[in-house]
Parts: sequence; C-alpha cells; structure tokens
Amino acid sequence: MKKGTELQAPQEHLCSDVGVGAGTTARRILVTGATGYVGGRLVPVLIAAGYHVRCLVRDPARLQGRGWIEDVDIIRGDVLKSETLIGAFEGIDTAFYLVHSMAGGQGFQTRDLDAARNFCHAAKHAGCSRIVYLGGLAPDPEGKEASTHLKSRQETGHALREANVPVLEFRAGVIVGSGSLSFEIIRYLTERVPVLVTPKWVHTKTQPIGIREVLAYLKAAVELDLHDHTIVEIGGSDVLSYGEMMMEYATIRGLKRYRLSVPVLTPRLSSYWVDLVTPIPASIARPLIDGLKNEVRVRSANAARLFPEIKPAPYAVSVNRALDRLHARTVETSWSDALASSQVDHRSVILRTDQGMIVELRKRTISAPASKVYAVFTGIGGKRGWYFWQWAWVIRGFIDRIAGGVGLRRGRRSPDDLRIGEALDFWRVEILETDKRLRLFSEMKVPGNAWLQFETRDLSDGQSELVQTAYFAPKGLWGLAYWYLLYPVHAIIFSGMIRNIGKRAEGRN
Repeated sequence: MKKGTELQAPQEHLCSDVGVGAGTTARRILVTGATGYVGGRLVPVLIAAGYHVRCLVRDPARLQGRGWIEDVDIIRGDVLKSETLIGAFEGIDTAFYLVHSMAGGQGFQTRDLDAARNFCHAAKHAGCSRIVYLGGLAPDPEGKEASTHLKSRQETGHALREANVPVLEFRAGVIVGSGSLSFEIIRYLTERVPVLVTPKWVHTKTQPIGIREVLAYLKAAVELDLHDHTIVEIGGSDVLSYGEMMMEYATIRGLKRYRLSVPVLTPRLSSYWVDLVTPIPASIARPLIDGLKNEVRVRSANAARLFPEIKPAPYAVSVNRALDRLHARTVETSWSDALASSQVDHRSVILRTDQGMIVELRKRTISAPASKVYAVFTGIGGKRGWYFWQWAWVIRGFIDRIAGGVGLRRGRRSPDDLRIGEALDFWRVEILETDKRLRLFSEMKVPGNAWLQFETRDLSDGQSELVQTAYFAPKGLWGLAYWYLLYPVHAIIFSGMIRNIGKRAEGRN
C-alpha cells in the first residue's frame, strides 16, 4: 500500500512489521488531531522512532504539504460520527486522542464527551490496547470551582475510560511552544502592547511546560507497561504567574514592558482585548481566560516515577526554544505549515498571521514549465535587478547602508548560478532546490526577521504554478508598525515582481 494515500473504512491491514530495534516490533499507532498543534508535531516524532502511523482526519486535504505525509496512512473520519470510525482502529496498538471541540464555540463540552465516547468504544471493539490522551491540569481541590474549559478536559478523560480500554491521561498546563494557543496569547500581548494591562487572572500561578517535553512524554507512553487507567500530571520546573511569564518573555526578547493592574477587567472584557490585539478570536480566548482564575500545578510525582528519563526544563529554556525560528535564519515546520494550509485556498493573494509570523502569499499560473520559472526567479538581483520598481530597491538599499546595513552593494557572485549560503544583494540564500524552490533570508536592518521565498511546480498542458511568499517575524510593536506602514508599498512591489517573473518565463518581457 502506498503511504500518504487515503484509506477507506473498513480498512485493510498496514504493511508488514518493521523492526525498530533489536528484538522489538514496530507498533501500529493511530493519531487524531494531526492537523492540530500537538498532533502535527507528534506524528514526525513517532515516524522517526520507527512506528507505523495512521492519521484519522476529517479532511485529508489539510495534511497536504506536510513533509511526513508520504510516511503515514490516512483515513477519513470524524470522532463525532461513530460510523466513520469503523476500520480506523484495525491493527492499532496505541491510539492518541488529541482533539478538542473548543474552537467550535458554544456547547463544546457536550461535543467533547460525545466524541470521546465514540472514540473509546470504537477502540474497544477493535481490540486497541491503550488510549493516550492529553488533557489539562486540574485546579487545586482547595481552590475555586473549575472553569467550564478545565471541567471539560477532566470530563473528557473520564469519558475515554468508559469502555475500559486502559487510558494514559497526561494533564498539562500552559504548553510553551511556537503555535501553542496559550503561549501565543502571551507572545502577542507582550510583543504588541508596551504597557501590559493586567487583570486579576494574570496573577494566577501555573506550571508551564515546553512542547519538547510534552512530545517526549507522549512518545514514551507508547512503550510504557500499562495495564490500567493512569493519570500523569506534567509540568516544567518553574511555577509562575501569567504576568511573570509575560515579563520573562519580554526580557528574553529584549522588550521593555510595564505592567498596569486593572482589577475591573473581567474575563469577558479580557477576551475582547485579546481578540483586538491578537489573531485569536474572543470565542476561543474566553473559555481559556475563564480557566485562568484557577491555580493549576503538578501535585503528583507520577511523571518522575514513570518517566525518570524526562527532565522538565525551566520556562526560559522553553521560551528560547519556541523563539528559535525567530532568532535563527530558518523558517521551519510552523511557517511552511502556513503555506501548506494555504495551498487549498484558491485566492491569488493571502495575507495572514501565523504563530508570530506575518505571511503574505501570492500565486500565479504561468504558461511555461517550472524549470523556466525557476531559472527566472533564481536569476533575480545583482545587475538584473528585482524585476519591478528597481528604483525602490535602490532607495531601500541606500537607507539600509545609512542605518549600518549591507545595502545592495554586494550584488551576486554569478548572474546565472546560485549556491546555498551565498550573498545576494542584501539577502542570503537559505534554501535552493533545483526547479522547485528558492528561499532568501534578509540581512537588511529591520525590526524583526524577513524571508522571501519562490516555489514552482508543473501543472498540465505545459503550465506551472508560481508561489511567492514574504515572511516577516516582527520584533515588538515597532516591528509590527514597520510591516503595516510599509505594506501598501510592499504589496505593489510583490505584485509587480510575481507578474514580471511570469512574463519573463513566458518570453514576454
């Protein structure tokens, strides 16, 4: 069976066992939530460990563009529709339950319970040996009543245990990683607001944990000797308030921030503020913020006893890992995920914000093969210029030199040849794939990091598609202002550039 293709239920067995070590046999694993944050990162971890992975998704198209899609089997199904789960568990040893209905708005608690019950009964019927679930830390029993969101997390764990398939339930607080919803709220508020308005919930203590440790626990759960339902509370080595997390984030990013306590800012008003300042809508922010009235921390030593090899990291270490993509000259999975998810969007221009990165994507169909399009966009810069408004690029280079940058003076080594790592005007070649892709990292003086990427692929009838993407990771409020103030000019330049690349490839310019 070819990997990366959609299977139909009832489903045939996966291919034969592949050893993952001396005396071991690869387990077959089902992952739900592969289009989500944790699930999307867990899948490649499991593949790298040698496991056979099957992804259960409502819309397989949402997995297109993932680097690991050819290494998994895909089955279409919906945990809210029990009839679609028939065959999904066939031959499965371990099933990861990583879905949550909160994004669906009101009534998510009922949907979560229905979905969990459908899932565990289908697992029981197929003989699945364990379910691994990632939920939330329970509030202190001595504290306030749990929020609807936290209650739902606990109740989902109870529902998964109803069919008596052993459930390993991990309970975590704030997950620190680029793309984690709770961390993105912290990131956006701190980056965009010089004076942090802090209502009461900002002083609530929690125990944040890095995504790297979460994935380590989930991976280790596959081989754990499990015979009964087990709850494992996981957290990092620090217990901090949300206000402290914001201020430490600001320190790490080199941002000067002030805190202003406002006791009358209710969770509802806070959710509207988050909606205004960040890309996260109030409908999602509200249940999260409601849960922040509860202090949650690890109270059990189960994690250290069952997984002694995993050492929780301090908050600062986890933040630095999350910011690696903004500090380093790379655009890894999160940013290419944004591109992949856009490939099913038929709009020719897409502007979006994703995990701290602003992404402007343009697509164009060209009457020329991909090899010709590639030759044109890899010939950009130097004496050929940038194909549109060259005078604007010259002015930008002059401003960059005045600011202490490299400007346009470096040119390019060869008019027709590029190498990874070499300079191209005020860019650096980061990725080069013959007849496919060029990615440039900006070495201009800008308040953040910027990339420019060109991708092409052949279509039918001698045509090809060109995808031109500008990425910008702003630093602080000035970085955000820089992007949006200059975007009207950038939009004209980006539009003219992709249009003229197409014309040159077609021999019309």
